[in-house]
Amino acid sequence: MSAPGAVALAAARPLRIDIAVNNFNYGTFVAEAIDSALAQDYPHVRVIVVDDGSTDDSREIIGGYGKRIAIVLKENGGQGSAFNAGFAAGDGDIVMFLDADDLLDPLIAARVADAFTVQPQAAKVQWHLELADASGAPTGIVKPGPHLPLPDGDMRRAELAFPFDIAWTATSGNAYPRWALSELLPMPEPDYRIAADAYLQHLPALLGPVVSLEPVGALRRVHGANLHEQATNDSLDVARVRTSIRSARVTSAHLDLLAARLGLDRGERRRALSVSYLAQRLISLRLEPSEHPIAGEHRARLLLLGLRAAAGRFDVAPPLRLAFALWFLAVAFAPRAIARRLGELLLFPERRGGVNRVLAVLHRGYERLGSD
Repeated sequence: MSAPGAVALAAARPLRIDIAVNNFNYGTFVAEAIDSALAQDYPHVRVIVVDDGSTDDSREIIGGYGKRIAIVLKENGGQGSAFNAGFAAGDGDIVMFLDADDLLDPLIAARVADAFTVQPQAAKVQWHLELADASGAPTGIVKPGPHLPLPDGDMRRAELAFPFDIAWTATSGNAYPRWALSELLPMPEPDYRIAADAYLQHLPALLGPVVSLEPVGALRRVHGANLHEQATNDSLDVARVRTSIRSARVTSAHLDLLAARLGLDRGERRRALSVSYLAQRLISLRLEPSEHPIAGEHRARLLLLGLRAAAGRFDVAPPLRLAFALWFLAVAFAPRAIARRLGELLLFPERRGGVNRVLAVLHRGYERLGSD
């Protein structure tokens, strides 16, 4: 697959990297995020800080960096608008978005530059994130978990068929070539006031191959205000599950639009069924049916769709497909307390102990998808 920006990235000059920090009322954390961006062991980095209308002391803290950073102050418009503004303010060959409560490893920019130098046609480079507590201390928990193979290579078939089952990383675990973001941004801001990383997790995979780096490249802080990340000692928060469901519905629609624009197999998109997305819908319906975000949804239909999704996971071994199917059957019919426990085992892989070693074996590895 050729990419329109590959020639630009293959140029002899060093690749320039923009790190765009997006901040809203994270005055407690933003200085550490900026410092981690400025501390990169790569000389061709420009740090851009976008403040999305903070009302705390964020702007005073950001202003204290002076000319060491580029500062964009805007009215509050949501995370997607902050991403758009950060991208528009830069001109680097590569763009990394950093959440203001996260911390970059000092070597990650250099690793990203090396990766794009080796594979200039790539539409995205991603890496593991390690969870940290509110103080920034690492917890030892790595996301995606070790039982999940990171995607690598041509991911179009998988992204069209089961996008929400792929082990994409959150905002601070990605880098993009400017040519790819120019195809996708500005993102639709009303759809992404929150969870804007979902748009950039999924859509670039339709533009070109993906590269995944094995080392941890950033710390993702868990401090109670995160919308999508829960500490492993939390109980299952169904409100967060509903937020993920809404985000997936919106992002699925934008995947459809991009697939149509690129002339990709829209029939496969219409048949798309993601195990994790359907599982979250079943969890929501079973545990808090009065708050379920999809009107008129029924347990029997979700069970049927879940079984079909399990059967369609061509990227994993048959025993794992069977395990997915049994999970749907159990959650559909088990008492609510047991359904909650099964939901926690799905959403908190750290609680599964040695089971994850078995799951790692049953995953065949995304590197084989391109040849299936």
